[in-house]
Amino acid sequence: MASQKKFGVWMDKHAATVITKDESIQKGDGDILVLAHIVGEKIAPNSSEKTANNHEKMALAKYFKQIASQLQNATFVHITGTGQVQEQFMHYLAETPQFKNTQTVESTSIKMSDEKLIEMMAEKLQ
Repeated sequence: MASQKKFGVWMDKHAATVITKDESIQKGDGDILVLAHIVGEKIAPNSSEKTANNHEKMALAKYFKQIASQLQNATFVHITGTGQVQEQFMHYLAETPQFKNTQTVESTSIKMSDEKLIEMMAEKLQ
């Protein structure tokens, strides 16, 4: 079987950290590392509810696209974080042809340091 490309993503509505376990990467004591930190666009208040809603949808789609761009050739993605954004991101991946065969799993966790996130993802990405 070809090498597996496994990723972990901690995310909330405004920030994400992408972790990778790529068997083609040889990084000394392990192959799990922080790949990227992504910050979504802050949405300014708007007096028009329709305009604000459209802007929020567009900003979320752009944010998801930035995260997905880090998941090149992913075979497995574990998504964790606060709120409901992980579920929305899983649906985004399922609707994206590039990720149609990618296995996704979600869980809930609080914000943590990169080191703690790597520890948690090391368990999840076995």
